[in-house]
Amino acid sequence: MSASLLIVAATFLFASMGVCVKLASRHYDASEIVMYRSLIGVLIVASMAAFQGKSLRTQVPLKHFGRSLAGVLALSLWFYSIGQLPLSTAMTLSYMSSVWMAVFMILGALLFKTAPVRPRLVAAVLLGFVGVAMVLRPTLAQDQISAGLIGLVAGMLSALAYLQVAGLGRAGEPEYRVVFYFSLGGVLAGALITAGMQQLGLTQGLHEHSPVGLALLLAVGLLATAAQLMMTRAYGRGKALVNAALQYLGIVFSVGYALLFFGEAVDAGTLAGMALIVAAGVGASWAQAGRQSPATPPQDPSRP
Repeated sequence: MSASLLIVAATFLFASMGVCVKLASRHYDASEIVMYRSLIGVLIVASMAAFQGKSLRTQVPLKHFGRSLAGVLALSLWFYSIGQLPLSTAMTLSYMSSVWMAVFMILGALLFKTAPVRPRLVAAVLLGFVGVAMVLRPTLAQDQISAGLIGLVAGMLSALAYLQVAGLGRAGEPEYRVVFYFSLGGVLAGALITAGMQQLGLTQGLHEHSPVGLALLLAVGLLATAAQLMMTRAYGRGKALVNAALQYLGIVFSVGYALLFFGEAVDAGTLAGMALIVAAGVGASWAQAGRQSPATPPQDPSRP
């Protein structure tokens, strides 16, 4: 498959995973979904490494810890927002990570005088947040402001996780090892959060499984892993800017899924906001292209 087809397939699988997460949230808490999704990732990556004779030992455990912390927090908040918000809204907010990256670049330039602030980066950031306001407008009317803000924070943490992934790449860590330790962190964090919430009386702890629940958890893990492998290969083969633009098709897929499975109609204002976020993300990716390795892919489906 060409890089373009791979990226389109990956975004479709990511959107499909979002549907499964939303359905699974009826049976499990977000921390449980993170735990089980990560467990499947650990098993798959560890099996692939063993089959190919590759080592999972690392010389930079602290770097993996920082990446896992940001990535797992992003994943947990994103899964929570999917359960609380309309699917298309939650998925759209997750695509703000490119805009958040531009925010970090602007702040770094202002604070450390590393480079002049690029006007097109500022324009992309402003455009992105105008789009967010338009997307969240109907959500605010439904008294779901906290879930909307959580989804927005998830996108910011995804951008932080991306920076950690770039650092691990510069340290010579292979992608499979980065994904393995991220997944391992997800298992541990999901279990600890679930146990902590049970102790505080906020949840009942681990829920009992049903055939439907197990099927949904398995689908989340398999779809996430398959999509990540496709996206990684696409970024290795194709042009980064083309891939960055095509992956925003995930918003289109999510809108279709939201209407098909959940009856969530999207009004013209929300669609316009989504279009602005896509334009901002592509613009931010274009502005950052000269500073990043074109073959560096995102490492996780939360884009954490």
